[in-house]
Amino acid sequence: MQGNFFNNGVRLSMFSGANFTGRRLTFRRGGIAVRNLGAFRFNNVLTSFRLRNVLFPSAVTLVLFSRNNFQGSFRIFCGRTNVANLSRFNFNNVTSSFILVGSRLSEGQVLEIQRTGNLPCDMVVVTQ
Repeated sequence: MQGNFFNNGVRLSMFSGANFTGRRLTFRRGGIAVRNLGAFRFNNVLTSFRLRNVLFPSAVTLVLFSRNNFQGSFRIFCGRTNVANLSRFNFNNVTSSFILVGSRLSEGQVLEIQRTGNLPCDMVVVTQ
C-alpha cells in the first residue's frame, strides 16, 4: 500500500440526508478505518457523500460495509465521486463501517480484509 503521503490529500464528507444535506461527518485525510460508525453516532444513517483526493485525483478509495468490523456486504468507490443518494446503489442507511485510503483497493483486496482482518499499512483505526 501507499504510505501516508498519498493519504494527505484525501477528503470525505458523509451526509445523513440525500443531496448532501442533514448531519455531516468530515474526514480530511485517508488511511482511516472506522470499525463502527456508532463511535460517531452515524451508524446506519449514511445517505450521501463527497469523496476526492486533492493531490492525486484518481488515488482514493472508499469502501462502505453493511456490518461492523468491515463485514457484511460492501460497496467500493474509487476516484473523485459524489453520490447524492446511496439508494441508487441499494446501500442507503446501511453503512456500519468503512475504509478510506489514498490509493486504489480492488475487490480482491477488500475480500482479503474481510477474511483476515488485516488492514492496509499506515491505517488509523477508530473503534467505539
